[in-house]
Amino acid sequence: MADLTNGVRRYQERIHPAHQELFDRLATGQSPEAMFITCSDSRIDPTLITQSLPGELFIARNAGNIVPAVTTQDLNPDGIVGAVEFAVKALRVGEIVVCGHSNCGAMKGALTPGDLADLPYVRAWVEHSAAAVDSGSKSLSEVVRRNVLLQLDHLRTYDFVADAERSGALRLTGWVYDIGSGDVDVLTG
Repeated sequence: MADLTNGVRRYQERIHPAHQELFDRLATGQSPEAMFITCSDSRIDPTLITQSLPGELFIARNAGNIVPAVTTQDLNPDGIVGAVEFAVKALRVGEIVVCGHSNCGAMKGALTPGDLADLPYVRAWVEHSAAAVDSGSKSLSEVVRRNVLLQLDHLRTYDFVADAERSGALRLTGWVYDIGSGDVDVLTG
């Protein structure tokens, strides 16, 4: 915990004051250009990858960069869907990026759900990626790609996303980030 506390102290003493004008502006509200949905994996840092400043990205993270599809007419109490709705309807972001990554543990779990016997919540969560695995591919990198495209399809099951995309107010983009090389493969779907 000392490392985190020391990091906050350095931030307060050095970083924040150096960007005071930016933070003064951000203190009154936000208007990000894009929403970035990615994995909660500790190796992924959306602002580092995109070289974005605070306030430019509305970020949502979870295991496997998953967005559950609409399955009923009932409201889905899932936090990721609430974040997407807020980004599209309240913040009016112009783009949503779904970013998967190399060597994704959630997609490994989707490939071998038996390995998740002791993690029932994770196992249930990665079932939202079953169609990416059901494609017959046993390659982790291919499942990561297929999962990104699947999550773009899941986003389109929400009327407010589909309507915004159809009107040209919103663009959906898929990315696969390679941790080792730093490459980003942009997918269309």
